[in-house]
Amino acid sequence: MEELKPTPANSSPLTPLGFLDRAATVYGDCPSVIYEDTTYTWSQTHRRCLRVASSISSLGIRRGHVVSVLSPNIPAMYELHFAVPMSGAVLNTINTRLDTRTVSLLLRHSQSKLLFLDHTLSSLVLDALRLFPPNTPTPLLVLIADDDAPHPNSDSSPFCATYEEMVDSGDPDFLWALPENEWDPMTLNYTSGTTSSPKGVVHCHRGLFIITVNSLLDWAVPRQPVYLWTLPMFHANGWSYPYGIAAVGGTNVCVRKFDAHVIYDLIRRHGVTHMCGAPVVLNMLTNVPNNEPLRNPVQIMTAGAPPPAAVLSRTEALGFVVSHGYGLTETAGPVVSCAWKPGWNKLPATERARLKSRQGVRMVAMTHVDVVDPDTGAPVKRDGSSLGEVVFRGGSVMLGYLKDPKGTASCMKEGLFYTGDVAVMHPDGYLEIKDRSKDVIISGGENVSSVEVESVLYTNAAVNEAAVVARPDEFWGETPCAFVSLKADVARRPTEKEIIEYCRGKLPHYMVPKTVVFKEELPKTSTGKIQKFVLREMAAQCYLIRGSLRKGYTVRVRSTPTSIIRSTTVSMIRSTSVSII
Repeated sequence: MEELKPTPANSSPLTPLGFLDRAATVYGDCPSVIYEDTTYTWSQTHRRCLRVASSISSLGIRRGHVVSVLSPNIPAMYELHFAVPMSGAVLNTINTRLDTRTVSLLLRHSQSKLLFLDHTLSSLVLDALRLFPPNTPTPLLVLIADDDAPHPNSDSSPFCATYEEMVDSGDPDFLWALPENEWDPMTLNYTSGTTSSPKGVVHCHRGLFIITVNSLLDWAVPRQPVYLWTLPMFHANGWSYPYGIAAVGGTNVCVRKFDAHVIYDLIRRHGVTHMCGAPVVLNMLTNVPNNEPLRNPVQIMTAGAPPPAAVLSRTEALGFVVSHGYGLTETAGPVVSCAWKPGWNKLPATERARLKSRQGVRMVAMTHVDVVDPDTGAPVKRDGSSLGEVVFRGGSVMLGYLKDPKGTASCMKEGLFYTGDVAVMHPDGYLEIKDRSKDVIISGGENVSSVEVESVLYTNAAVNEAAVVARPDEFWGETPCAFVSLKADVARRPTEKEIIEYCRGKLPHYMVPKTVVFKEELPKTSTGKIQKFVLREMAAQCYLIRGSLRKGYTVRVRSTPTSIIRSTTVSMIRSTSVSII
């Protein structure tokens, strides 16, 4: 056959931004965004995004500049997912629960030129800017203010405008900037903070187009769904659903803060059909006392951490239809899903929940997914027990880490992206995450999966949340240490010994936690992932305290509130300061 080459007619850059133009044409009079008493149509949202993109350009923001956003899930946050890249800039959404120092670090690392911030976060941002070194450029600031929020004083305000002023002054006929190349950067996302050093993940227009279409197809999202924003949009750009809901002309129900009672009210009031969230969201929804099952099924996608089978079972009993996905910030969202086989519907509920807790198989747009030996690169045995590292190859894998060529090279090798997640491959071809590589506990030479121990803890009726990390041990090297929060309505609080005995009846001896720490709440990122690096520090302190008590030393722990230390049980450790006298 003769050689044919691409032409402008068949090689326009792929970008999800065009979904908004189409939504305005096809669904122009249909609701696009609902927030409290405000409703916009797709025509209005399209026009507002063009106006904001125009105003961004008028501030001197050019193609490739980074524009940051620090905001909860409100209409402005949704609109900026389109408006910023429509101006040619790169969108950087920042975790709203980060501390001042980290926000300052990210703004400097990204060299952000413009920052949109919600009025509730203005103090955080202003404090973060004060940490900039002298003579370091700071971004221009735009305040996102509710109608009842105080507007900046024009004489002394640090803000160059409010968000609505940007809307009002912009050109509704602005010709938005199609990327010159589909590989041009579109978003910059910093990893969520389960480790102490976030990395800047860069995604291109092409990758976000692919992940958006992939997500809609895999979840079988119909036209005009009603999508409730329980997943933070700053988390991997809401797993691509800001663009996806535009593609299908759906309704975005925005909510400023997650509250389980409010979520149920919004589901019933607006006829919500779809929502997403980490397993902690499922856990919170199932712990609302005396809650009635849903009148109509709600599709809920969970990802971000391996969900315990017990939590999945409780969630579905309330009328939610749970889909389970797996991905990373580096893949722009879920790229593996537990594709459901019709024959599984005949199985008992507990077995269905166990199967659904597996991560599953590659989605259709991901080229290659496997579990390999990290040293040799060879696939592990498909026996459900041989551990290896999950690897990906596909169009939504990141371009790389910003200003970190070594970090990029360390995870991108031999044509694959190495995730750092430890998993097994089952005989049926479904993979199951067992741990992060850094979270595997090696006790007496045996590998202990913290996820497996956590799954057992979640089956205890008194347990609300559980996390297991390594605790130093003089004899075994490491032993499992369980951090547990209990349900508020539990009739009698179990003791450490009772929790250990419960696990002993369901796990091999070497996997049973040797220590249980009761806490009111476990430390988490804003996306619901438990911060195990914080818990590992606490476990190390627990080891230090107990060892010192056995040796007859006096232990002084400085903390607020005062920690309760017993000779055999550490009920709560909040301290980062321990003195051995």
